[in-house]
Amino acid sequence: MLFLLYFGRKRPWKRDILGRAGYICRMRKKLLVLMAGAASIAGPVQAQFNTVSTVPSRYRVEVVSAGRDNVATLPGNMLSVQDSLPSAGDAAPALPADTCKHVWIERYLSVSYPLHRMKINSLYGYRKDPFTGKKKFHNGIDLHARGDEVMAMMAGVVVKVGQDKSSGKYVTLRHGDYTVSYCHLSRILTRKGAAIGPRDVVGITGSTGRSTSEHLHISCKLDGKSVDPLMVLDYIKSIREECVAALAESREAPALSPAGGKHR
Repeated sequence: MLFLLYFGRKRPWKRDILGRAGYICRMRKKLLVLMAGAASIAGPVQAQFNTVSTVPSRYRVEVVSAGRDNVATLPGNMLSVQDSLPSAGDAAPALPADTCKHVWIERYLSVSYPLHRMKINSLYGYRKDPFTGKKKFHNGIDLHARGDEVMAMMAGVVVKVGQDKSSGKYVTLRHGDYTVSYCHLSRILTRKGAAIGPRDVVGITGSTGRSTSEHLHISCKLDGKSVDPLMVLDYIKSIREECVAALAESREAPALSPAGGKHR
């Protein structure tokens, strides 16, 4: 798998030193192994979402080509993820192979899932309220969690931290035109105004506030209006698939001589 399995909570004084740096180093090594041909393309194909039966099948990872048309698009602007490579129709000169590989790796590392393991328990939209049993709109998604580290999905800034009766302990991050809130935390590990990067730990999951059991509730807004957080997760998934496919394709592409013929 191209995501790090979680083997236990790191102590606070080790988090910044070992958590962020160690994860990035391991991900670079995995991608470099893929580029060198030591790993098959089958590795990244495994499902990254262990979903409940009601979740549409499109949230399972599938093999895609390296074409730019496969990348999910989002309305608005997410400042942390920029297109670093020209599209197929651009007239810009081709980048050196090593430079392209470096760009794909950096692009892969520019996004992150909020948890090391992803299992969706409840979707965005109308559902039966777990407290009243009545139909009520659910303004986010719920992820299965047990004392897990909660990570920023991309670069941004912490705009709010707090606690209330409904959300419990929560952290709100801004990514361009989007704000993402992580709710029902047991601990908050960041502060308002802090600049954060992808995979930075901002809290620990819990069951504070209006919650029947431990989980991570994620809500997302675009220009102040509620949107389905699965749009953002889809975007992250497509970025990662695109990068893995591009790196695999660059490995399989035949080397060409200056005259245009294949090396023998």
